Amino acid sequence: MEKRTIDPWGWGEKTNSSQAVEVKNVSGTLYCSGQVAIDANGIPSSADMRSQLVQTIQNLETLISASGYEAKNIVRLNVYTTSVQEFFTTCMDVYVPFIHKHGIQQATTLLEVKGLFATLTVELEATVVK
Repeated sequence: MEKRTIDPWGWGEKTNSSQAVEVKNVSGTLYCSGQVAIDANGIPSSADMRSQLVQTIQNLETLISASGYEAKNIVRLNVYTTSVQEFFTTCMDVYVPFIHKHGIQQATTLLEVKGLFATLTVELEATVVK
C-alpha cells in the first residue's frame, strides 16, 4: 500500500489531519461504523465527553485490530460531537496523542450534531486500508 498526503496550504501543517490522502495498491479497505463509548455489555456511557472519547478510541482500536488492520493506516477519520467547543477545550489532550501514537495522517471532518444515541457526546468513524 502506498499512501500520500496532500496539504497545499501552509496552515495545514498545524492541524491534526491532512487535506487529502491518496492511497494506491490497497489490498483491503475497512469501513468502520461510528464507534462510541459503549461498553462490552452494550451500555452507553453517561460520563463526560473526555472520558467518553477515551473509551471510544479504545473501542475503535479494538475493532480495527480485530479486523486484521492497523490504526496507523486510518486514512479517513470523522468526528461527530454534540459540542465542538467542548471537544476542543476538554478532549484535545486525548485526541492528539491518539493520532501521534499511531502516526496517523488522515483526512478528517469534525461535525457538531444535535445529538447522538442515548447519553453519548462523541463518535469516531474511520476508514482504514492495508
